[in-house]
Amino acid sequence: MEQLVLLGAEAIAQGALDSGISGVYAYPGTPSTEITEYIQNNRYALEQGIHSQWSANEKTAMETALGMSYAGKRSIVCMKHVGLNVAADNFINSAITGVNGGLIVVVADDPSMHSSQNEQDSRFYADFALLPVLEPTTQQEAYDLVFAGFELSEKFSLPVMMRITTRLSHSRASVKRRVVKEQNGLKMPSDPRQFVLLPAIAKKRYRNLLGLQPALIQASEDSMFNQDYPGSDNSVGIIACGIAYNYVAENFPNGIPYPVLKISQYPAPVEKIRKLTQTCKQILVLEEGYPLIERSLTGILNYSPVPVHGRLDGTIPRDGELNPDIVATALGMETINGPAVPEFLANRPPSMCKGCGHIDTYNALLDAIKPFGTGRTFSDIGCYTLGALPPLEAINSCVDMGASVTMAKGAADAGLLPAVAVIGDSTFTHSGMTGLLDAINENSPITVIISDNETTGMTGGQTSAAHGRLESICLGLGVPPEHLKLIIPLKKNHDENVQVIAGELNHQGISVIISRRECIQTAIKHKKVQNS
Repeated sequence: MEQLVLLGAEAIAQGALDSGISGVYAYPGTPSTEITEYIQNNRYALEQGIHSQWSANEKTAMETALGMSYAGKRSIVCMKHVGLNVAADNFINSAITGVNGGLIVVVADDPSMHSSQNEQDSRFYADFALLPVLEPTTQQEAYDLVFAGFELSEKFSLPVMMRITTRLSHSRASVKRRVVKEQNGLKMPSDPRQFVLLPAIAKKRYRNLLGLQPALIQASEDSMFNQDYPGSDNSVGIIACGIAYNYVAENFPNGIPYPVLKISQYPAPVEKIRKLTQTCKQILVLEEGYPLIERSLTGILNYSPVPVHGRLDGTIPRDGELNPDIVATALGMETINGPAVPEFLANRPPSMCKGCGHIDTYNALLDAIKPFGTGRTFSDIGCYTLGALPPLEAINSCVDMGASVTMAKGAADAGLLPAVAVIGDSTFTHSGMTGLLDAINENSPITVIISDNETTGMTGGQTSAAHGRLESICLGLGVPPEHLKLIIPLKKNHDENVQVIAGELNHQGISVIISRRECIQTAIKHKKVQNS
């Protein structure tokens, strides 16, 4: 079959296409965005009518994918790790409903927080939900695990999580394709009450989920993706999860001398772990993220005196990504430090693009709010979050999607007046609308500025779910028409914009200002298309 050079994210997308999916559902979020974009730009996907439009948020994506599974077809849902928090309600309950057609939940974790507000480990969600997890080591394995994941999902009638990390998602390697499978036909659930989680039904289905756990563990024991590699030096046994195996191998180009258990399928293969510990004097656990396997070893090993090293005892740093040097240090090997990075090459903080409308929005806001003092502007997740940095230093919070509106409301409830929320158009429809409804219902004295660049700019310019509908959405929620304002963030409009914002800051009730100007990057792209 054909060989392709693919990003890890693209390998998953190609694997999904070749496995016979009928739909991909997602909200863009680095480092998972490229999975959906690859399918959107794939001619075969277009010819086969495979659904690939963006969802409003991860919760709606997860629920829609489950709906496709209900109809018997295969689907994947893609998100970054914090997106799983948004989708958690459906994700947890889908373990109890089970699936009809195969369903893979691809979650891209971001250790070291390259573009995220935390570095949570999504394996813990699957462990909590009692669902299997696949964690590829290479791009080829990522592709192959999609096939295995759908087979596992349909065998046990459960969703399957595929957990990847930034390094795998955004690095390339050669991938050999398999024979393409046809899409499933429509097939209704054999149990018409399978997806009806009334308590009496849910109790039975939860017991069924518990009853599946021994079989899921056995599937991990038998999985070709969980491999024992013997070694000649039993002073250390290594458990390497997913991409961590690569970091071990990089330190030993002539072969790893220690016994290694590579884990790419969970629940953890208990007997394989016990076998390793019976022959080794100590265990080193290498896992990207939190110490999931390391914590579980106490129970798996029945309180065996074999020393276990990893993140919990400080052998591996508790935070940040793994790398070959960290692994080498943990194994007592010397590492070579190169010359210091010259100062002129040092990392520079990110900044908004020159000509960005967010800058003009913030400049107007700063002048309007100056008489009231600082510390009263709550922001959200997007390009405009960079307004926290010099020279603007315009915002005072960035917690999670949609929190700008609700935090501003809470601050106003506490007596901090005026309170301002700054939120982007895509984030507004993702998670801001419900918070605005709360504020409307109480006529809270807050000013919500929707900085509308007419795209999802932070992740590459995907179409925003709010495009062309912000005013109608706000009016439909109940924003008073006289306090729904539109401004154009340009330097020439600065004085006028300051006046509009100042007027709403003095209003003792809910107001919304839409600050609209196309993202400078998408404007450049559109101009190139027009001129070509």
